[in-house]
Amino acid sequence: METERLIIDRIRKTDRDDYFHCISHDRKVLETFICRYAETPQEVNLEPYIANEKMFAIRLKETEKLIGIILYFDEKDDSCEIGYGIGSEYWNNGYVTEAVQRLLEYLFEEKGFRKVYASFFKGNEASKRVMEKCGMTYERTSENELEYLGKSRDLIYYSVSR
Repeated sequence: METERLIIDRIRKTDRDDYFHCISHDRKVLETFICRYAETPQEVNLEPYIANEKMFAIRLKETEKLIGIILYFDEKDDSCEIGYGIGSEYWNNGYVTEAVQRLLEYLFEEKGFRKVYASFFKGNEASKRVMEKCGMTYERTSENELEYLGKSRDLIYYSVSR
């Protein structure tokens, strides 16, 4: 999949260092995206991600560098949920909105889903804005749904229908 500035494709073994720097070693990202912290690139095991056909790298088109990931999961009937994370040095450039819009197009047109959900930790206004820019609307708030980084987290769900 492509957008004006991005390539969205499968994760590769050669992505380990980029994934480490942009996701698993970036504490700002880990506040908003569920992932295990890694102290060194050698601690990153990409094999499960490479094997997951529903998980994709978000790459800058000009360099093909992995700057984030995006995935879909929790398929039920004609719906699924999406998730995404991008390195903090790439925040506020519209990359996630661009990637989510393209993934939604793929999920509706090629995979045949009728409804797509996404959630964010309460207080993550940037993720809320991405969802709203992509046509998603508020569904519900799930209080204390998840324990993450030693805190009980509320999740706010948004969705969009085909």
